[in-house]
Amino acid sequence: MSDIKIKITDREGVLHEVDAPTDMNMNLMEVVRSYELAPEGTIGICGGMAMCASCQCYVQSDHELPEKSDDEEAMLSEAFFVKENSRLGCQIHITEELDGLEIELAPEEP
Repeated sequence: MSDIKIKITDREGVLHEVDAPTDMNMNLMEVVRSYELAPEGTIGICGGMAMCASCQCYVQSDHELPEKSDDEEAMLSEAFFVKENSRLGCQIHITEELDGLEIELAPEEP
């Protein structure tokens, strides 16, 4: 079993350094939910299907991430508060290569 460290800045601006398992096929949205870093019902509303943007985050570190899928691109094109470094947390799977990843949760959609 191998855990990695991820730094997550929540919507209140508080930095959390969390352990994320690489052997449970989790994605970033599920890690945020498991640590309760966003109020219930405000993140992962679609269940991780790239059909909402409630798990949008801003990637602050220089990690090489998988390319955005067409679904992720389409969802981000309709989302609020999108930046150059926006990604959907549900589309980023936790792997050992992401050790030290730094993200900030995007504001909740109006």
